[in-house]
Amino acid sequence: MTAYIALFRGINVGGKNSLPMQGLRDILSSLGCTDVQTYIQSGNAVFSSTADTRSLTGKIGDAIDKRFGFAPQVLLLTVERFRAIAEANPFPDAENTPKHLHVAFLTSTAVDPDLEGLNAVKAPSEKFFLIGDAFYLHAPDGIARSKLAAKVDRCLGVSTTGRNWNTVSKLIKLVTSA
Repeated sequence: MTAYIALFRGINVGGKNSLPMQGLRDILSSLGCTDVQTYIQSGNAVFSSTADTRSLTGKIGDAIDKRFGFAPQVLLLTVERFRAIAEANPFPDAENTPKHLHVAFLTSTAVDPDLEGLNAVKAPSEKFFLIGDAFYLHAPDGIARSKLAAKVDRCLGVSTTGRNWNTVSKLIKLVTSA
């Protein structure tokens, strides 16, 4: 049995791609997942499964599409991988202001990232760091106004889904208490 954290991109935003968390829990349970918990409406789930990551990712997307009429991007990480990403945070001092610290989880490792392009648009107060399949951003002036945050996917050449440090910490607590 493997413990997973699933991150969903682009659900329940602006009235589009509505995915009730109870519906998500039902889908995960119907796929044989156990100990299913969700956290906030933006699409975070923790659970255990005997299925392998690749097939489970596809099954989750297909089941959501069948029931709700859209297939969101699903990023499935083992709990161990998720914890390793959190522990690699290059900005530990920023954890004191968790809404300003963000992790963008990459769907794959960036092959030829345009870090110069990101440096060109970053605000003087912002700091970022790319480590493997995780992009860390400390944006003390807020993420909503960050030109850097808006260009992450394009400059990395990889699709991502981001979470602030509050959410990262809460997901780790959920899997620790399960």
